[in-house]
Amino acid sequence: MEKSVQDSGLATLPLMEEFYTIQGEGFHQGRAAYFIRLAGCDVGCHWCDVKESWDASKYPQVSIGEIANNAAKSGAEIAVVTGGEPLMYNLATLTHALHTAGLATHIETSGAYDLTGDWDWVCFSPKKFKGPMAGIAREADELKVVVVNKSDFDWAESFAAEMQDSSKLYLQPEWDRSKKVLPLIIDYVKQNPKWEVSLQMHKYMNIP
Repeated sequence: MEKSVQDSGLATLPLMEEFYTIQGEGFHQGRAAYFIRLAGCDVGCHWCDVKESWDASKYPQVSIGEIANNAAKSGAEIAVVTGGEPLMYNLATLTHALHTAGLATHIETSGAYDLTGDWDWVCFSPKKFKGPMAGIAREADELKVVVVNKSDFDWAESFAAEMQDSSKLYLQPEWDRSKKVLPLIIDYVKQNPKWEVSLQMHKYMNIP
């Protein structure tokens, strides 16, 4: 099944939601962006804040043309494709449509599937629950590791070693454990300044 969804470009994709907002995380934090949240995920993070996205069968199949047109009509310059795990699907047709509509293409992925599509920015956020595909770190512009406990620092370093020298490195506290974990992240970044702190600023701003 995994192979079949990636064999060729798809005319439709299961769309959970789409909205124009402010990017709240990582390198592009603070920039206006149109988010395209695809449904479907088998990574299974127990702390995921969009678990309702996991079952793709609950959401409509929407044409790629409609998705791209909606993004273009928003006035956004950036389209962020997220999930769920968006790389469960071949995204070549979607990125072509978004580029044709004049938008830059960004993706947020755990890397659990092969990277498909033509991307202007790749945010790689690996998860322990389903490991990433080999080599995806070398194709990413940004590594964003969600920190749940102290052991995650060594795990994050294992991926940092695979990234390009120009890639940005972020440690982000899991939202529900921020009070406990953020002080650890701050100390770690001070000792290892190649890393930066990423916060989910959209939650502080009370926006999607």
